[in-house]
Amino acid sequence: MGQITSLFAHKVAGIAEKSIDISAMLSGMGIDPDAPVDPSLMVNDSDYYRFLENIARAEQSGHTLPLRAGNSMRCDDYGVFGLAWKTASNLRASFTRSERYWRVLTSVSVYTIEPTDDGAFAHLHRDGVRNLGTRLSNEATLASMFTMSREVSIQPVKLNGVFFKHPGPEIETDHEAFFGCPVHFNTDRDALLIADESMQSRNKLADAGITQYFETQLEAEISQIGEEDALDKRVKNQIANALSEGVPNVSDIASALAMSGRSLQRKLSAQGFSYQELVDGARRELAERLLIQSKHSLSDIAFLTGFSEQSSFNRAFKRWAGQTPRSYRLAAKSRAIPQQ
Repeated sequence: MGQITSLFAHKVAGIAEKSIDISAMLSGMGIDPDAPVDPSLMVNDSDYYRFLENIARAEQSGHTLPLRAGNSMRCDDYGVFGLAWKTASNLRASFTRSERYWRVLTSVSVYTIEPTDDGAFAHLHRDGVRNLGTRLSNEATLASMFTMSREVSIQPVKLNGVFFKHPGPEIETDHEAFFGCPVHFNTDRDALLIADESMQSRNKLADAGITQYFETQLEAEISQIGEEDALDKRVKNQIANALSEGVPNVSDIASALAMSGRSLQRKLSAQGFSYQELVDGARRELAERLLIQSKHSLSDIAFLTGFSEQSSFNRAFKRWAGQTPRSYRLAAKSRAIPQQ
């Protein structure tokens, strides 16, 4: 049995018609309707699909339920996944990150990106029987990704098409009005077809906080020393700016520095460095800075330093600093409190 974040159930509950006894439905899935929303709290997928079915059948406009649910989603609702989405450099990077981080929200579906000549398909893959609940869930998921894309992109997001494997509702015009493009049912995929200009458009945040830190702090250090001696700083700068999309490989960093991967490794070796050593150094420096100077949660900092799980981050940080991230942050705060 699969698991889905309770966040989705809360969002659907928030847009359901007032005549429906939502509290009872949430309680039936093991969700306290009066408790704060916790995206890490999971519910059984079959219970969630049944929840969607019951609401859609009870509403007079049940076919628009997934569109309204998707339209209500915001990046900040999604915790680490939302942070990954909104701080990517552009929409293509946001969807690429979704391939890596979607599993923090559900165990029953994954995303993949398929480039095309004029854009890309953002595919949603979900196994299992296509009952009404899964159909509604798939529609809500793609509607959510479209809404989040519009939230973060500087430019209007253009879709060239939306595709679903299941049959369409009796009224399809609401779907086309929501997505602003043709919506195709009974196809071979569940996907958004996003225009290339939208995929390449810069996001509003685009790692602004991290980029600002490395541009102002590390570049100031680099300006004080010669170019060759600064190579390790330049590499760590590039690594740190890419970490929230996962640990970059050496060829990507070398390309950003206008050299080949082999040339970069040779130069680093001549200066007594290894690429992995600089990756670890960039992760540690960024983690320490974020723990001291930001209010990000430990799970968010784990993501920002290139870890997909907080437990892996905790182990690595303890290896680097000899203490847990939480202990490091508490110790830093105590040092900052003026003594009476």
